Amino acid sequence: MQEESTRAKKIGNQIKRDISDIFQKECSDLVRGSLVSVTVVRMSPDYELARVYLSIFPYDKHELVLKHIQENSYRVRIDLAKKLKNQLRIMPEVAFFLDDSLEYAASINKLMEGIVISPPDEEEDPAYIKK
Repeated sequence: MQEESTRAKKIGNQIKRDISDIFQKECSDLVRGSLVSVTVVRMSPDYELARVYLSIFPYDKHELVLKHIQENSYRVRIDLAKKLKNQLRIMPEVAFFLDDSLEYAASINKLMEGIVISPPDEEEDPAYIKK
C-alpha cells in the first residue's frame, strides 16, 4: 500500500474536521440519534476520492445508520464543498465505511477478561528470582 503524502494527510484531516462538524450541525438527521465520529479519512493519490471511516455508537444500530449515511452522501458532499470551496480545486467524492476497530478491541478485551495468569512458580521456571 502506498504511503499517503503530506498534502493528502492535511486534506484528509481538514475533511475529517469538516465532516464531523457537518454531522453535528447541518446533517444531524442522518445519524438518527446515534453517536457518529469520524475516525480517519484516507485520500486517493489523485485527491478525487475521500474514504471516510466512521465509528457508530451504539454498535447494534451501525448497519442502519451507515446505510442511511451512504444513501445521503450527496448531502454531506454538498455541505463539505461549501466549507472547502476556496481550499480545493476539485471536490473529492466521499465514500463512507465502518471503522470497527473500537468494537474489535472491545471484543478482545472481553476475551482477555476470562484469562487468569498465575505468577510463576520457582520450581517450574528456573529464571524465577525470589525476592
